[in-house]
Amino acid sequence: IGVVGSGQMGNGISQVAACSGFNVTMVDINEQFLERGIGTIRNSLGRRVSKQKMSQDDADSAISLITTSTALGGLAECDLVVEAIPEVPELKFSTFRDLDEICKPTAILASNTSSISITRIAAQTSRPAQVIGMHFMNPVPIMKLVELVRGLATSEETFATVNSTAEALGRTTVVSTDFPGFIVNRVLMPMLNEACYALHEGIASVRDIDTTMKLGTNQPMGPLELADFIGLDTVLAILNVMHEGLGEKYRPSPLLQQYVDAGFLGKKVGKGFYDYDEKRKIIL
Repeated sequence: IGVVGSGQMGNGISQVAACSGFNVTMVDINEQFLERGIGTIRNSLGRRVSKQKMSQDDADSAISLITTSTALGGLAECDLVVEAIPEVPELKFSTFRDLDEICKPTAILASNTSSISITRIAAQTSRPAQVIGMHFMNPVPIMKLVELVRGLATSEETFATVNSTAEALGRTTVVSTDFPGFIVNRVLMPMLNEACYALHEGIASVRDIDTTMKLGTNQPMGPLELADFIGLDTVLAILNVMHEGLGEKYRPSPLLQQYVDAGFLGKKVGKGFYDYDEKRKIIL
């Protein structure tokens, strides 16, 4: 299995695949990103060992199955390549054009996109029947769901192979047709966006919005905290795709746009709706 991207999603997919006994090649644009990704995997496996959820030998074995590369050429012999790069259509399109040139003709190309059309991604390649959406949930090592998205040209053979692979990774699969947002984000993103609108309109504070949804609807994490966890830039990118494809009711909150413009992208940078560098002190 090849994985393009060593960030939050890419290193999680690599970890799960290696723990399931697959040889993994994880690719990113520079060694620093790859070292950070491997470090995250080591820390994650270390926590599992300390909690006696796996042995040290199994953790060491999983790490040994992961190789890294700064060139897509390292994926040339992979049977399945999963792209896990930022939610930017043109970046994904160019990456799939490159993968199509590099990967062997029998390889399946999967995208971890959470909103972008698989049909459009597949059209960038000469093998649209072998392109599919394989949307893992965050954090990948913990979340058991994989959302499979069939493009217009995705073959039954490709679907069956990827479905069985996801099951071999210990995941439960659901299937979506190729509409903006698919299943998860079609339902989730309007809630996160509406929480941003509620904050923007002064209906309640960050803490009160999140506490209401946690205690009032039994969610483990409030919508604004969840948006911070996902990354406000990612939330905005998904909403922009949904707004373009589905219409006005998915228009992103102006406050969300403002936070992204300010660089307040959430937990990954230490500041979003919460300030993570000051023990989660609320900004607003």
